[in-house]
This record gives sequence, C-alpha cells and structure tokens, in this order.
Amino acid sequence: MASLKDLRGRINSVKSTRKITQAMKMVAAAKLRRAQAQAEAARPYAERMETILASLGRTVAGSPTAPRMLVGTGAERVHLLVVVTADRGLAGAFNTNVGRLARARIRALEEAGKVVKVLTVGRKGASFLRRDYASRIVGEITFMGKKRIEFSDAEAVAKRVNTMLENGEFDVCSVVYNRFQSVISQIPTDQRLIPAPMPEAAAAAPGAEAQYEYEPDEEGILATLLPRNLAIQMYRALLESTAGFYGSQMTAMDNATRNAGDMINKLTLNYNRTRQANITRELIEIISGAEAV
Repeated sequence: MASLKDLRGRINSVKSTRKITQAMKMVAAAKLRRAQAQAEAARPYAERMETILASLGRTVAGSPTAPRMLVGTGAERVHLLVVVTADRGLAGAFNTNVGRLARARIRALEEAGKVVKVLTVGRKGASFLRRDYASRIVGEITFMGKKRIEFSDAEAVAKRVNTMLENGEFDVCSVVYNRFQSVISQIPTDQRLIPAPMPEAAAAAPGAEAQYEYEPDEEGILATLLPRNLAIQMYRALLESTAGFYGSQMTAMDNATRNAGDMINKLTLNYNRTRQANITRELIEIISGAEAV
C-alpha cells in the first residue's frame, strides 16, 4: 500500500497535469475559432475555382497541347501522395487517422503495380510513415514555429509539386488530409489534384453547363489558373487540417482534464482511507498499550 506521502505527491502531480491540460484546451479553443473561420471562408472560393476550371477544361481536354496539370502525362504509373498532418501531437487520433489512410492508399496502389512517392507536409506525418515507407518519402515540409498558415506557404508546396510534374517525376498527384467537419469530427480525405478532376466537377457543379467566352483563349487562361488552383486546393487542405487539429486537440485536452479530475477524486478517496486506517491503527496501539499497563 502506498504511503500518505506518496499519495500526496501523486495527487499534486495530477493536479499540475490538469492545470496544463486546461490551459492547452483554452488555447486550442481560442485558435480553433480563427482557424475554423479561415477554413470555412476558403471553401466557396476553392469550389468556385473548380467550377470555372470544369467549364474551361471540357473545351481543351482533348487537345494535344492541353496542360499536363489538367490532363496528366497520359500514364498512371507513378503516384505522388501529399500527406498533410500537424507538426505537433496531443490531439487524439488526428495525425494517426491521416497516416492510416495514407498507408492504406500506398498499399492499394502498390498492389496494383504502381510506383508511389510521398511528400509529407507536417512533422507527424513524416514520423508516422517513415517507419514502414521511408524509401517512398521524397520530401518533408514542416511549418514549425509559424503562428499562422499563409497562402504563401501553400504556394511553396504547390510550386514544389509543379516542379516535380514538369520534371516528369510523377503522373498522378493526390492530397491526403483531415477535412474539418466539427469540433469532434474530422474526416480523413483523399483528394486528387493532378490530373484535375474536371468531368466530376463539371457534372456536380450547378451552372457548369453555362457557355462562357474567354479572352485571350481557354489555353492561355488555363496556363494561369491551373497553377493557382493547385495552390488554392493545397491552401484549403492546410486550413482544413489546421482547424481539424485544433478541434481534435481541444477535445483531447478536455477528455484529459476530465480524466485527471476522476483520478484526483480516486486518489483523494484512497488517501483519506489510508489516513483513517493509520489513525485507527494508532488508536488501537495506544489502547492496547494502556490496557497492558
């Protein structure tokens, strides 16, 4: 049985831990509001960009000079997965869920005879995948120390992907990330970026069948819009992942705070019982000694 001193030490230790988890919960809640607002504001723009590209893409998709970012390289042998996670942990299964989806995607592609390359965005994703798929990782990008994700960060990632495409390093590119749905729900998502999913976007988007006149021409506009769309979709994934991380962290710290409170109650009860047992034993010893005299 633990001594009273040991129990007091454990109670004080758990109380200190509870203070930390409470503080982390409050910080995550404050950051979540801003991150959620950014993610929700980026969605309509990204969706509208897909609609415009759907209208443009249908007119040039069959052209031999169509941009590779739109129609791909004509092969599907090499796949690039951009895996977006957080740089930090203490967020429940947030990073693990993305890692599991990425692993499942890698296994499925390799079983189909494809070559897989992985570009990780976030330190946790690199750590998770390095154990089994270190040879597939072609680059690691982190934003450690940054207080806020900017569009320039997404542009840097998109530029790296575009450079790899121009160098012929892959045929198909997808991004794997957690899509923010609510504070307690983040959906692991696998979204194809290259070739751009134009037919699906055209069919799903309202008003996509409308006829537009473009100047100078569709291909000239696509040459500008496609790299920008890649950066926008990457920015959307980063914002969704950031909002999901803070939501998951807030939930995890709230659960940790509750668990710490339950542990303190149990330890306090155990402490009181042990203290009462010691007092009772001392009284019995005193009475027994007095009777012996």
